[in-house]
Formats: sequence, structure tokens, C-alpha cells
Amino acid sequence: MRLNNFMRFVAAFTLSLASSLTFAQNWPTKPIKLVLQFPPGGSTDVVARILAQSLTASLGQPVIVENKPGADGAIAADYVLRSEPDGHTFFLASNTPMMQVPLLKKNPPYDPIKSFTPVAFVGRYIYVLVTSPSLPVNNAAELLTYARNHPGKLNFGVFSSVGQLMFSSIRDDAKVDMNAIPYKGEAPTINDILGGHVQLTFATPTSTLSQINEGKLRALAVLLPERLPFLPNVPTVKQAGLPELKPVTFAALYGPAKLPPDIANKMSEALNAVIARPEVREKVEKQGLSLVGSNPAWLDNFMKEQIVVWKAAFDAAGMKPE
Repeated sequence: MRLNNFMRFVAAFTLSLASSLTFAQNWPTKPIKLVLQFPPGGSTDVVARILAQSLTASLGQPVIVENKPGADGAIAADYVLRSEPDGHTFFLASNTPMMQVPLLKKNPPYDPIKSFTPVAFVGRYIYVLVTSPSLPVNNAAELLTYARNHPGKLNFGVFSSVGQLMFSSIRDDAKVDMNAIPYKGEAPTINDILGGHVQLTFATPTSTLSQINEGKLRALAVLLPERLPFLPNVPTVKQAGLPELKPVTFAALYGPAKLPPDIANKMSEALNAVIARPEVREKVEKQGLSLVGSNPAWLDNFMKEQIVVWKAAFDAAGMKPE
């Protein structure tokens, strides 16, 4: 009797495995949802639609961007983690729902490692340190000298955790006295720099590039390992003598937990092929994302490392769970 039960189990398992392999080979069988935490019209939404258009041609099924904004990305995350792990729903997420939400909430709504299947690292968000041209500084060294000579006179606009972390790093590393001025978004921060109410911030090329080119803003450094091709004369923060941000500001692709590895690998391969195209890279970088790419295993290791790095950075900046 026990042997018969064992044989039935083996037969059922083999049938299930064969069915799973067949399903993965036939994937995708219907339109794919690319879920986004941002509303339509923003820079990441534009990036998602550029990638979706190219993936549609590669995969032979429509890839549709589905916007689910709110709650720092937790709404979009919840939607994806509750979806069927059949390879037709993916989450194009930033570091906010994958790092800030789990680490800065006393009761995290999900586990970024266990609740999702890593698919591919997409890229690093680009931030540029900008100041008003009315501020008498031409580079980061002059900025720090000015800040030391005028303690408490510089206002640093902060609209994101990245800005908060960079403000804390510069203040503590360079021993300068500046004021962090909180904002609810990037646009009002830039408007107040143009209006002279704050003097500097870290912002994306999407909201600053035209003003930089027109001379309305001065770019002092980029928060990336390499210089930007469209701002070749602007040094990286390391080259400028500013502290580097250890946490990585990123966008990555995830499926729900238990997504079959074959599908995760196929989606990763398709995405990597798309982001390797020069015309795609040029369009996307001007929206504030430096494309990179990876396989699922690399993203899995990256996530585990970054959870530790982000937590340490939040602790150092005095940002505690609420």
C-alpha cells in the first residue's frame, strides 16, 4: 500500500513538473501587465512605456503599463504579490517600495525578499546636485567653503529619502551647517530654487536638464559612478569630493513569489536585450534612469545586500520606522 501511494505521488509530481515546463516554454500566452507605482505622465512612467513597447515586439504579446500609485508604492506592490505567478504580471519598482516601505514602517506590509521573485535589475536613478546661479559657487569645493563661511545660511531642499540621506552625509562628512527644508515633491523644490527660497538640492535630469542648459540652474555633481553623456562636464560626487551614497537608488523588475525560474530567466533575457539598444538607452537616460540590466540571481543578491545598506543609512540619518 505504501509503495502504491509513493508511486502515485511520483506520477503526480512528474505530471506537474512536465506541465510546468510546458507552460514555461509556451510563455507568454496573453498580455503582460507591467505594474508601476507612479501615476501616468511622470519620468518613470515614460521609461516604463519605452520598455513596454520594445518588450511587446520581443515577446509577441502586448506589454501594458498599469499605473497603481499611492502609499509609497505599497499599493502596486500588494497588487503584484497577490497576482498569479504565471508570468503575466510584473512589478517595475523603485527602491521606495522595496527598501523604504519595509524598513521605515513598524509593521511592514510585505517582505521584499520573500514576497517577490527577482527578475532583473533595470537601472540606477540619476540625481544631479543643482544650485541657483545666484549662489557664488562654481563647484562642490566652493560650495562647501561657502557653507563653512556662512553657517546656517544655506537651505537644502529635500523631497525624497535620497535627498535626506545626501543632506545628512554632506553635513556630517564635510562638517557644514545647512538647513534641510522638506518638500512634497521635486517640482516645488526646483521652483523654490529658481525663486531663491532654497539654494540647492539633488534632483533628476527630467526636472533640471532644460534649466541647466539654459543657465537657470548650475549642476555641480551627479550621483552616479560615471559621468553622464549629456552632462559630460559635470563630475560624479566622488570626483567632486562629496560623499558617495552607499545605498543604490534603483529600478528593478519583480514577479510575485513562486514565479517559475524559467519564466523569470526568459523575461530577464528579453529585458536585457531591450536595454542594450543604444536608442533605448538614450531615451531612458534623459528621463533620469541609467540602464544596467542583470539576471535574477544577481538581483536576488543585490536585494539582500541593499536591505542591510539602506537600514544602516537610515539609522545613521536618524530615520526611524513610524
